[in-house]
Amino acid sequence: MKRKYGLIGFPLSHSFSRKFFTEKFSNEGIDAEYLNFEIDNISQLPHIIASNPDLRGLNVTIPYKELVISFLDHTETAAAQIKAVNTIRINRSGHHVSLHGYNTDIIGFQESIRPMLQGYHHKALVLGTGGASKAVVRALENLNIETILVSRNPEEKGELSYNDLDEDVMASYKIIVNTTPIGTFPNIEGCPAIPFEFVTAKHLLCDLVYNPEVTEFLKQGMLRGATTKNGLEMLHLQALAAWDIWNNE
Repeated sequence: MKRKYGLIGFPLSHSFSRKFFTEKFSNEGIDAEYLNFEIDNISQLPHIIASNPDLRGLNVTIPYKELVISFLDHTETAAAQIKAVNTIRINRSGHHVSLHGYNTDIIGFQESIRPMLQGYHHKALVLGTGGASKAVVRALENLNIETILVSRNPEEKGELSYNDLDEDVMASYKIIVNTTPIGTFPNIEGCPAIPFEFVTAKHLLCDLVYNPEVTEFLKQGMLRGATTKNGLEMLHLQALAAWDIWNNE
């Protein structure tokens, strides 16, 4: 039976996962296929599992990284702590099916940013408060970098609003990570509303968006001499980590 893997989320027109894994299977002679399951409600997950008996693993993307947890039988420690899952391993034994959740975004982001860090990169502003932001915060904490979340409508104690980003804050926090979908194709003119006039050559701007390759957010950073990075390498790293989880017998 051909192994089957897939992605759940909505919408999925922007996703790179299917192309990435299809090319991987072709290049490495792996007898498997990768499908997109575009669902408009997470309650459809059990039907996907039941109607695809050869499905061995799923990736999870916006907007279900947090909502999916209630459908899982087990969630590994890091994913449980940040309350966000992007990888599901499906274990089948006879008629019994169990779903195990993981977060490979953490290691993906951690290892993609690590080589870019300089001695003055001690603090980071993380734009957005969704599932991706939680993984980024954990990855930065693993690298001993202090983080603070930035939101249009701060709800938690310690979060900042975009209006709070003055010259002093920008000077102190020299890593800025966009975890929101703002600027994603086709709405490529969109950009998080940070005060770019305070961005310097010592700033590191990371955008989890990878389509387009250079977002307006990164473009504005480049104009001020900042170091920039999009989310493509993170995606490759988290996908390979997911593959290891699915095939770790």
